[in-house]
Amino acid sequence: MPTDDPTARILAELRRDSRIPNATLAERVGLSPSSCWRRVRALEETGAIRRYTVDLDDDVLGDHFKAIVHVNLERHDQALVQDFIRMTRTTPAVRACYATTGAADYHLHVTCRDLPAYNRFLDDHLLSLPAVKGAQTFLVLKTIKDDGLPD
Repeated sequence: MPTDDPTARILAELRRDSRIPNATLAERVGLSPSSCWRRVRALEETGAIRRYTVDLDDDVLGDHFKAIVHVNLERHDQALVQDFIRMTRTTPAVRACYATTGAADYHLHVTCRDLPAYNRFLDDHLLSLPAVKGAQTFLVLKTIKDDGLPD
């Protein structure tokens, strides 16, 4: 969906390629390089752009096992919940963690090399936490959309 808003066009281009040179970005969004740079800096300074990152191809890297894991906590003691949150933030297999409404307390996006690696993640990281009552694993059969970009 095309937009007349230059800031929206800048964000769309940066989502596609965060390493795009400023001159190319300016040309694509119809601004002068200096005006474009000022808008990008303002987006960074206000926190609208939090960071620049890389989009990894799990299959090329050998991480073929993907799952969505619904996690229920038994105890909502603050220290135990913080242990759970710390584990999700420091374990590379956990790509995302969401606190949600509904039947599960949290939903995790987990990526591992294979099923044995996932079982090690369960045993060594997730199910060893005292707060975790249980986890239900949903295997990802096919990725339909993963980039967050509009089709």
